[in-house]
Amino acid sequence: MGKAIREFILLLVIAGAVYLGMRFTVHTYIVYGPSMQPNFVDNEWIIVDKLSYRFHDPQRGDIIVFKPPFNETKNYIKRIIGLPGEAVEVKGGKTYVYKTDGTTIILDETAYQVEPSAQDFPKRAIPLGQYYVMGDNRNNSNDSRYGWTVPRNEIIGKAWLNIWPPARWGLALNFPLPNGAAEASAK
Repeated sequence: MGKAIREFILLLVIAGAVYLGMRFTVHTYIVYGPSMQPNFVDNEWIIVDKLSYRFHDPQRGDIIVFKPPFNETKNYIKRIIGLPGEAVEVKGGKTYVYKTDGTTIILDETAYQVEPSAQDFPKRAIPLGQYYVMGDNRNNSNDSRYGWTVPRNEIIGKAWLNIWPPARWGLALNFPLPNGAAEASAK
């Protein structure tokens, strides 16, 4: 009888440790609205990695969940386009990033975007410690083009897995944009 109680207590301790470990490293969120279509749809469940940004900074192309910088009850999900200290401009359906080293890149966003922004947005500097984000559904998204950026401390984590509905299971479509084939230098 004593052995069964010890095993049960050990099982509870292990379950508690796993639960606490998961609580601080991943979390599930529900996507609301059309701003990230076609990559995320309304009422889709995702798992967000809350741990990796403790070891490195968010990168251009990451899909993040964050607390919006205004009074909103739900967290937002968007893609990082601009990094701290850079500037971003949307012109003629193309996204221009003016990097801190003085170079300008035009992002190739065809891999995750159905149609480009139909409206132009002026060049906007990104404050240090903040990120410029946009929804993949550029013509139906409240994002940094409308005058706000995301402070680093408001980022909850990086979208990692799509888990519901089952037909959409898989890794989140985070695209590394800074140095890969997904960008081209502007001339």
